[in-house]
Parts: sequence; structure tokens; C-alpha cells
Amino acid sequence: MTGSTWGGEQLDLDAYLARIGYEGDRRPTLETLRTLHAAHSAAIGFENVEIVLGRPILLDLAALQAKMVRQRRGGYCYEQNLLYAAALERLGFRVSGLGARIRMGEDKVRPVTHALLKVELDGTEWITDVGFGGEALLAPIPLRDGAEERQGAWTFGLVHEKETESWVLRSRHEDGWFDLYAFGDERRFPVDYAVFNHYISTHPRSPFTGRIVVQKPGYELRRTLVGRELTLTRPDWSREVREVAPEEIPGLLDTEFGITLSAADAETLVATYGE
Repeated sequence: MTGSTWGGEQLDLDAYLARIGYEGDRRPTLETLRTLHAAHSAAIGFENVEIVLGRPILLDLAALQAKMVRQRRGGYCYEQNLLYAAALERLGFRVSGLGARIRMGEDKVRPVTHALLKVELDGTEWITDVGFGGEALLAPIPLRDGAEERQGAWTFGLVHEKETESWVLRSRHEDGWFDLYAFGDERRFPVDYAVFNHYISTHPRSPFTGRIVVQKPGYELRRTLVGRELTLTRPDWSREVREVAPEEIPGLLDTEFGITLSAADAETLVATYGE
């Protein structure tokens, strides 16, 4: 294939880098990749507010930049990783898309609904994924069987599962390894994510169509708001859980998740949860 896959030439790179607070080297090196991943994860929260407000999730780059860069909103996996992929492509990285089946500790076979990215750099392949939410990677991890990395207070691992011919990303919990998702080697493209996005943003059984889901990973704290339940998880696996009032939600999105709603959207969201 020739030409741009991810639309990097359409990206306002300066605006994107300012949004995530990145002021470092722009050469396509491992250090650049690590720092970009960390900066994006810290700046842009995971959220499905558009779905709760009854709007479609738009994946064209103009819409992604308008929402996540200029409006300082967040997004879920397709939105975040498509924006990130455009930035990586623009910076000269060799980036390709992959699709994953969510596990979250279970072995049942789910459909491919998660988008993640692979970067080839100096003969090594790296998984980099800024769109998985509260338990997401905070840095790239090498695509190698048995790879294990400490990222902040959390430990992640990758194993190749022979029986399913899949790679499995895992997180170390207090009682052992916890499977996050499984993925294969088949390349995925923006058109694939458009199909996945339609299903996950409209199907009544999708976890994102019936309630707000907002998440943000951190080096020492993971934040999650599902419906009206706010959960803060610390490295010792202690959890602080409380139910929030509808009128608290817009403020929490801003202070805890870095997501800025317009006054109109904040009012609509409060009304939705106050019904």
C-alpha cells in the first residue's frame, strides 16, 4: 500500500503536541515513542459521553482533532488511537493497527472490539495503546513472548498463547496475572475500526451505550467513573468507591479526568442522570 494510512498529513501536529504537553524530540526514536505515549495517556481521558448524549462517534481526523485537541475532550479506543496513530505517522514512525478481543480476566470468546497499535522500530515491534482506559499501558511494551514491564506502580506482561495463536496483554493483580485482552497479527485499518465503532457505539449490549464510562490510568492511581460510581484504585489494590450525585459529574470529569464539557453538554448530562 502507498500513501498515508492514518491521515498524518492532515494533523495539526503542533496543536496535538501542545494538547498533550509534549515539548521533546520529534525524531522517530524509542525515547520519543515512550514519552509521547506517556504524555497522551496523562492528558486525554477515556470517555463515552457522546454516546450517552445520543450522538454518533465520528472517526474522521477533523472530528477527532476538533473534539480531543481543540475542545479538550477525551475519547474511547478508536478515537484516541486513531488520533495517536496520525501523530506517530506524521513523526515518521512505522505504525500499523491491530484488533483485540477483551478478556478482563475471563476466558470467554468476545468479538474483536478494541483498537491498538504496533510500531516497528529498529528491528523491534512495540505495542502502544493509549485507548484502553483505567488499566491501560502507560508506555509501549515490546511484542515479545514473556515481556514484562513495570510502568509506574503497575506491572504488565505479554505472552503468546499457542492454543489460540494470540498475544495476550496481562496486568499483575494482587492475586496473580489478569488477562486484559488478546490480539492477533492481522493488520487493521481505519475502515475496520469504523465498522467496529458502529457496533460498539450503537448495540444495546455494548458496555458503552447504557451508561457513562470514564477512565484514566495513572502512575500511582487509576480513576474510573461508571454510571454514578467513582472508583479510585491504588497500587496496593485498595479501592475508594462512592456514588456521586448527577450534578457532580461535570466537575468530576474536569478535575479527576481532565475532560472539559461545554455548559450545554454539562447541563444535558446532568439532566440525563437526574431522570
